[in-house]
Amino acid sequence: MNEHSVNTPLSKGGKTREKILKHALKLFSAKGYKATTVRDIAGSIGIKQSALYNHFKNKDEILETLISELTTSAIVTLFDHKGGLEAHKQGKSLLMSIASTFKLLSFDGQNEALFKLLMQELFRNEHIREIYNEYFYQENVKKLSGIFFAMMQEETIKSSDPLLLANEFFSPLFFYQMQVSLLKLDKKSTSSVVSLFEKHVDHFWDTVKIEKQETLF
Repeated sequence: MNEHSVNTPLSKGGKTREKILKHALKLFSAKGYKATTVRDIAGSIGIKQSALYNHFKNKDEILETLISELTTSAIVTLFDHKGGLEAHKQGKSLLMSIASTFKLLSFDGQNEALFKLLMQELFRNEHIREIYNEYFYQENVKKLSGIFFAMMQEETIKSSDPLLLANEFFSPLFFYQMQVSLLKLDKKSTSSVVSLFEKHVDHFWDTVKIEKQETLF
């Protein structure tokens, strides 16, 4: 999204379209896509079904539009503005930044709803599976494995399989994020999980880092 689009107010039609997407996401994540009807969505906004069809031809198109938002979510753009080719020089602080992003998104309403929709539709929608595999997981694993390889070359971390290492780093973060979502869903305390994001980074880094020995003169 460019600066001009941020500062340009939405037209009346654009505002209605945004409302439809917002309310549809809330209903899809709460009731499930299959159980939610176009009438439910229109009713939650206070418009007629015919007015909704001026913006989307059917419920599937609403879902497809929401899915497209997944490809620009903060998890997908995880490595944007993280230092580019010099990212590996950040060491542990880079990993802590990644973990913090996962934790913060666990408590962001919009991202939480998108995540719930993603989890619910993974087994039903092939397109969502493709987005999850390519954008959410594999692309991030590939980028982090490249960073780990660069760290190994500079002897910041121990020599290992960088792809396996990247998988080992990411997997707990996805698990903790899901745990937070499940606890919030049941209106239970998340205090037992929130600290695990940083603890994971501490433990992981202590396992892979190369201890620098002091040189005596």
